[in-house]
Amino acid sequence: MAKPDTLLSFPCPYTIKIMGINNEQFVAEVVAIIASLSNSFNPETDVVVKPSNKGNYLSISAAIEAHSQEQLDQIYQALNNHQLVKVTL
Repeated sequence: MAKPDTLLSFPCPYTIKIMGINNEQFVAEVVAIIASLSNSFNPETDVVVKPSNKGNYLSISAAIEAHSQEQLDQIYQALNNHQLVKVTL
């Protein structure tokens, strides 16, 4: 029996966590990346932004409906390639 490539069963709700520099463009650009790769993503209701204790960084939690492991890989790759993104989880 072949092992599945992922433990997720698609489609499924999925939250992406992104951390980066506290910059006006950071949130807008992260939202644009995710919106371009997820049709069901709504930036008005699916995003939570929290500043770090000192305010130098922002943490973004973005909820999407994931349709495949390939889609998640594309989102993570695009986010990790962005200069303002420091960490994705």
